[in-house]
Amino acid sequence: MFWVTAIVRPFKLSEVYEKLVSDGVGGMTVTEVKGFGNQRADTEVYRGNTYTSRFVPKAKIEMAVSEDELERVLQSIMEASKTGSPGDGKIFVWKLEQAIRIRTAEINGDAI
Repeated sequence: MFWVTAIVRPFKLSEVYEKLVSDGVGGMTVTEVKGFGNQRADTEVYRGNTYTSRFVPKAKIEMAVSEDELERVLQSIMEASKTGSPGDGKIFVWKLEQAIRIRTAEINGDAI
């Protein structure tokens, strides 16, 4: 199992969601976040408006996936979130040691 965290542009979130759901991803957590990357630009265009800020709005998507799903999930996120411009985001992958569903006490693959 793996824990995948993707930081994407907020306006790409619905495309990423639709692609992941159509690929059969069972669940995810989404958080509105702010940050900056290597470009450290003070000006960002978001939904047609120009913002001057040190922090740019982003969406953080987190999910647990099986080893069999990992490459497909990563490819789906990249395809759906890419604009080709700086600031498209990042994906981080960690090895997940254990997952437990609280309600049923199922573990690992059964829990996700």
